[in-house]
Amino acid sequence: MSLKWPSKDPDETLDFSIDWSRFLEGRFISSGTWYFYDANGVKTQVSDGNTVDGLTSGAQYSTTTVTTIVLSNGTRNKDYRVGCAIVFGDGLVAERTVRIRIRDGS
Repeated sequence: MSLKWPSKDPDETLDFSIDWSRFLEGRFISSGTWYFYDANGVKTQVSDGNTVDGLTSGAQYSTTTVTTIVLSNGTRNKDYRVGCAIVFGDGLVAERTVRIRIRDGS
C-alpha cells in the first residue's frame, strides 16, 4: 500500500505523519523505524540528520497510534518514497510507504 503526502518545498523543514489508528484494530505502536528509498529502490534506514538522494531526515517520534518524521531539503521536481515500519505491542510488524514530491512554493 502506498500513501501520498502533500508536496514540499526544498527550503521547508516540516513534519509528516502516518496515522495508523484505523489499521491497529485495538493494538498500539511499540516503536517505529523510518526508511528512505534511493533512486535504485534500495531501502536505507534513516535517523536524525541522514540524507539520501538529497532528502534529509530529522527528528522521528511516535505515539501509540501515529508515527512522525521531520523532512528537509530534497531535489526539486523529484518524487521520493519514504517508508515506516512499526512494531505493535504484541510483536507483530507492519510497514507502509509514502510518496512525497519536492516542488517550489508548495
